[in-house]
Amino acid sequence: MQLFLIQHTAGFTPPVASRSLGYGGLALYEAVVPGLPTHQSMAGQLDGLKNLPRVDPQAEYHWAATANAAEAQMLRMLFANASEANKAKIDSLENRLVVGFRSENVTDATLERSTAFGKQIADAVFEWSKADGGHEGYNRNFPADYKPPLFNGAWQPTENGRKIPMQPYWGRNRTFLTSNAVLPMPRPLPVSAEVKSHYFAQYLEVYTKNKSLTQTEKEISIWWADDPSETFTPPGHSYNLARITIQTARADLGTAAETLARTGLAVADAFTVCWKCKYVFNNERPYTFVRRTIDPSWTPFWPAPPFPGYTSGHATQSAAAAIVLAGIYGESFSFTDNSHVSRIRDLKRNTDFKARSFTSFWQAAEESAYSRYLGGIHTRQDNETGLSTGKIIGQNINRLQWRK
Repeated sequence: MQLFLIQHTAGFTPPVASRSLGYGGLALYEAVVPGLPTHQSMAGQLDGLKNLPRVDPQAEYHWAATANAAEAQMLRMLFANASEANKAKIDSLENRLVVGFRSENVTDATLERSTAFGKQIADAVFEWSKADGGHEGYNRNFPADYKPPLFNGAWQPTENGRKIPMQPYWGRNRTFLTSNAVLPMPRPLPVSAEVKSHYFAQYLEVYTKNKSLTQTEKEISIWWADDPSETFTPPGHSYNLARITIQTARADLGTAAETLARTGLAVADAFTVCWKCKYVFNNERPYTFVRRTIDPSWTPFWPAPPFPGYTSGHATQSAAAAIVLAGIYGESFSFTDNSHVSRIRDLKRNTDFKARSFTSFWQAAEESAYSRYLGGIHTRQDNETGLSTGKIIGQNINRLQWRK
């Protein structure tokens, strides 16, 4: 339901979507953690998250009901600008699950108590969320007051024509983990149009590769593109991989909640850290450099997104998600990503959407990053630095005290 809402609600660009996944996953986890004797709350571990509502230790709770209530309440608040029809879908799903709980002979008192606790958790988490800088970010994706800096090698509008880049202030937002907020910003290669420079070589490589893509490479590129106008965005793709993992492993409710919480925190902090880096350096896209120095008529296989290139958001968030998933399910875990198998053929690029199979989460993260190089919109330094940074972000999340 959350992935559906991301795709069908105005303004849920990748940064905004990642934030919603962070709070959605956290609310789910906090709603069930009192029923998990081996786990503990994130209260006191995340930046500014202090006390959360507590259960009555003498009372009985139905934890699936608390999860259901917390998620429904959280989605109603996170997607306050959703259409009335889609808000009704949230209510419908919540009610349908309640009917299922009643069929399990859960008493009305237990169900009411569980539902009330779930909503209390969602309300508390949402109230905390409002101070992070990203509240209702769907209303300000392209702020008119931002003036893109001008210098040699600076980001410039690409073929999409956007004069203002997306979410230029997002990197100022509060991260979930303080340790992620203080990560140093890795400096990119010095700008140079000299043909023997490392900088020139990075962009020439993108241009050369883009002119000789195989059919398989085209399939990789469009599979991970996750255009926000047509899909649930790149962070949504990572969240869907978490869902696929949960189903593949036949995880129980507690493990599923932890999986979605870790993944949500991972993609949310990855986007905040990555966006900070993007606007510290405002690095140009291959589209700009190649047209300026190599081929004035070149157009990349995939259109360049409307924000600076360095570092890669795909690489950063995919790596962070891969690390937290491996932290729960192990380094070697085979799964099939079927996220886009229902999509019709991309006629413009003469390419089908074919499921991708992997033997590890990191293998998927590397392919996600590589897809942006194949698309002609990221250099190797964008991807490699993004993967390295994302790995650190994921490791920091894994270091939280999830277990007692």
